[in-house]
Amino acid sequence: MHPTFTVLFTVALVVVAALMAAAAAGKLARLDGATYPAALARAATAFAAVPTLAAATAAVLAPYLT
Repeated sequence: MHPTFTVLFTVALVVVAALMAAAAAGKLARLDGATYPAALARAATAFAAVPTLAAATAAVLAPYLT
């Protein structure tokens, strides 16, 4: 498999996971009675947390994968 394809595929998977986490966080916030701006803020926080976690995981695993 070409390395560029692997990187792009991984980035796409992280973005999809971030979108799903954000949608779930926003929906759960609304079900909990949060206002729309508060639910959007929680969704944005969840969206930002997923790539941060992915980057931290990649940084930890990088020495073992090269």
